[in-house]
Amino acid sequence: MQADDLDLRPPRAARLGFAFAIVLLHLAALYGLMRAFAPDFTTATINRALSVFDVAVPPPPEPAPAQPEQQPDPAPDEGAAGDAGRKAAPREVAAPKTKLPIAQTPAPPRAATGADNSAGAAEAGTGPGAGGTGSGPGSGRGGAGGGGMPVRKLEKIAGDINSARDYPKATRAQRVGHSVTILLSVDAEGRVTDCRVSQPSPDPAADTITCRLASERFRFRPALDAQGNAVPGKYAWRQRWFY
Repeated sequence: MQADDLDLRPPRAARLGFAFAIVLLHLAALYGLMRAFAPDFTTATINRALSVFDVAVPPPPEPAPAQPEQQPDPAPDEGAAGDAGRKAAPREVAAPKTKLPIAQTPAPPRAATGADNSAGAAEAGTGPGAGGTGSGPGSGRGGAGGGGMPVRKLEKIAGDINSARDYPKATRAQRVGHSVTILLSVDAEGRVTDCRVSQPSPDPAADTITCRLASERFRFRPALDAQGNAVPGKYAWRQRWFY
């Protein structure tokens, strides 16, 4: 075989790729020159080229107008008056006849004498009548007995007890600030005949001394009855200790 018959050229695809690479190199060199000497022209050319691909975006649709909120029906007023009812017609009712009892008036008692206090109509009878005058010791002032109320009370006219001199000093702290109440029996001449302690104090010895001194020292103007007679009586005395 001769050398002229051999095809030493590269394949077609390799040739096309090589030619495409050369074109890209020329374009890149041209773009570099244009950026160096005419930058404004390059920017305007690129913007015009990109404007071909701009897509107009439509504005968003306007929202639908809001519907007014439907208010619920108001609840019925609980305090409102209801509809008027039918007028009631009264029914006639006959009241039953009532028999009224007739009171029987007893006949008045006839005048007579008897043993009860209300049987006879006469003022005097043989029984224990409710009226009349008696001769016993009645409780009234006008009775003939000795139970009448005195018209003048007992009055103390003499005698006294000294808290500092008449009581022992040893028990002073026990009785100071307290008191004792005694009840005296006084005769028709105004002298004490008896003494007893009705409300004691914390010091029994002082209570005894109080009764003894009152019986020895106290003198009274006696009580009088309705006829002016002196009568016995009772007299209460309270002895206080201040020191």
